Amino acid sequence: MTGKLDLDPRLVARARELARRAGQPVVDLARSHTTVSVERAVLRLAGVAGADPDGIPWVNRLVDAVVADVGLGHGVALPVFDALAREQLGDVTLLAQKAAAGSVRFEVPTGKAATAARKAARRAVGAGIRAIDRRRAERDRLVKRFGDPAQRPWIYLIVATGDIYEDIPQAQAAARAGADVIAVIRSTGQSLLDYVPEGATREGFAGTYATQENFRLMRAALDESSRELGRYVRLTNYASGLCMPEMATLAGLERLDMMLNDSMYGILFRDINPIRTFVDQRFSRQVHARAGIIINTGEDNYLTTADAVDEAHTVTVSQLLNEFFAHEAGLADWQLGLGHAFEINPDVPESLRLELAHALLARELFPDAPLKWMPPTKHMTGDVFRGNLLDGFFNLVGTMTGQGILLVGMMTEAVVTPWLSDRDIALQNVRYVLGAAGGLHEDFVPASGGFIQQRANRVLGEAVDLLERIGEQSLLTAIAEGTFGIMKRPADRGKGLAGVAAHEAGYFNPATEILEAPVAGGEVARA
Repeated sequence: MTGKLDLDPRLVARARELARRAGQPVVDLARSHTTVSVERAVLRLAGVAGADPDGIPWVNRLVDAVVADVGLGHGVALPVFDALAREQLGDVTLLAQKAAAGSVRFEVPTGKAATAARKAARRAVGAGIRAIDRRRAERDRLVKRFGDPAQRPWIYLIVATGDIYEDIPQAQAAARAGADVIAVIRSTGQSLLDYVPEGATREGFAGTYATQENFRLMRAALDESSRELGRYVRLTNYASGLCMPEMATLAGLERLDMMLNDSMYGILFRDINPIRTFVDQRFSRQVHARAGIIINTGEDNYLTTADAVDEAHTVTVSQLLNEFFAHEAGLADWQLGLGHAFEINPDVPESLRLELAHALLARELFPDAPLKWMPPTKHMTGDVFRGNLLDGFFNLVGTMTGQGILLVGMMTEAVVTPWLSDRDIALQNVRYVLGAAGGLHEDFVPASGGFIQQRANRVLGEAVDLLERIGEQSLLTAIAEGTFGIMKRPADRGKGLAGVAAHEAGYFNPATEILEAPVAGGEVARA
């Protein structure tokens, strides 16, 4: 027996082994398939940028042209760099422009032409990965220069105006008021766009479009705030939806620090095809691993559609699966911002004790992960006084159980887009709780054999039982049957399936080769 909950280490080990068994067939599937977004990410690393006069990114036009001529199953790197040599061009974006005009034809090269195309593709994509390496080193220098926040959990706050030029002063004001991590929430519906918009944007809905230029602008603004405040302020955005690999790549190039990246969120809540999602998330996580980005997973969303007590074990199962998928893609424990939430109906007897049990279970199962603790949303009623009290309880549980990242709860949740004054009051609540009880996790030990220990052990047991059932079927079957978040998503349906292809003989992806290249000590090679 170990830790504050007396969890049986054999049962914990069994849970991880079952998660591995459930996840490995999905990894095998991801390793044998590609998607249009994976291939677009490869070309972005190779330097393709910009968009046509209609706003369609050149990288989309280039991949579409390759697919029309030779399909997707060989990857796009060989056809593109073979055409680049045949057309005697030195710029891949120019090739994309010629392809869009219909003046280039693509083929899968063989022999010496294939060898030359592989060499040129590795060189171009390697330059993009080296740029990500430089941004990671830059972050390390700035953290060393400015320092990290003095306390844990880090205070994570959302801005969501729709206008990047309005987001920036709001983000800087939030940092001055105590926020350690700024999340620029994405415009409604962007996850269903099969392209990444270009340039700075001012017209998002309930959020701001995630674009490379918006990433750059906000990163520069928060670097100014870091210098002003004497602590490094982190930036979060989203690698989810139909463009996960591209979002991850752009985030690495612009030095974002965290990205929302969940293995099943897009499947369950955006009806994106499961195979498309699992292929895309594996590549995106490989990029995140290389870039030193912390991922935030989305288990909190399950509790907005399913009961937080009855379905608590599904959160634990998803966390274990997310951990397996993340480790397989190369992410370290310090990069696993595994999600969970304070979403039990406050009218349920002993709701706070149940929340403590669930939060402490996550903490003990993943002791080295910077868990992301999410505030109450489902049972916020519009009563701002009650809401502020609930957020205070949420903040208290966060510090009592040693969470790593605490998303600031808003008393106006589900009522209005928060005003700056709402954020000030919410941050005041967090500062008070962390200031008054920041070290309480050192003293908080639940009674041996008591309510909290019993509840946590029950949830773990139910999680193991569910993983056993998933192992008897498959993870894809479990998703299709509505196991997670009560959403039923079959593997042969959903958005984006047309953009998936099985690898054909000779499939080539220089980015995957570089990202997976081992070196001495089991680390990943630098390009």
